[in-house]
Amino acid sequence: MAAERMAEEGPAEREDEDREGAEFPTGRAAREAREAREGREPREERAPREDRGAREDREGRLPLQRPLDAIDRAILAMLRTDGRASIRSVAERVHVSRANAYARINRLIEDGVIRGFGAHVDQERAGQGASAYITLKIVQNSWRTVREQLKQLPGAAHIALVSGDFDVLLLVHTEDNRALRELVLTRIQSIPEVLSTRTLLVFEETDLWPEE
Repeated sequence: MAAERMAEEGPAEREDEDREGAEFPTGRAAREAREAREGREPREERAPREDRGAREDREGRLPLQRPLDAIDRAILAMLRTDGRASIRSVAERVHVSRANAYARINRLIEDGVIRGFGAHVDQERAGQGASAYITLKIVQNSWRTVREQLKQLPGAAHIALVSGDFDVLLLVHTEDNRALRELVLTRIQSIPEVLSTRTLLVFEETDLWPEE
């Protein structure tokens, strides 16, 4: 009986050790290795998962969202500060087991709470010396068409449909004011559904991240 218990516990312990040093998110090779270990097909061969936008368009509403607890929110705060944090460090910070932390992060990704992992970029040091918020008034019921065209603009960082005196708020980063002027006059104002624009230059900005 003891030998059987050891045989049953061995793979789980080894898997836990594999996860201990893993970083999240994992790279493509690690992802494919994990899928192979779990007996799943490579992602490229599986049918693409329908994204939230497609479900919203078809049904008119988003699927029910599982509520987040204090541990989920602590994990989100930590990953916003350091998206490369290992499973072990996340587990230690929020005081849960590594397996629990791993399952929670996967659930947050599958539920669409975590949409991706990225770097915090200093736009000025990255060569983008001019930033601006641009407000747009657009033709009624043209939001989706305008949004797709704005997404193609170089330097577009954030797009929002809003209420008030204008319809759309766009944040852009460009090399300098000349490039910004060119973007507004030749790209944005040439979109047929855009009725008018107003450009608000950003003199200084601060990103707010959770305290460690």
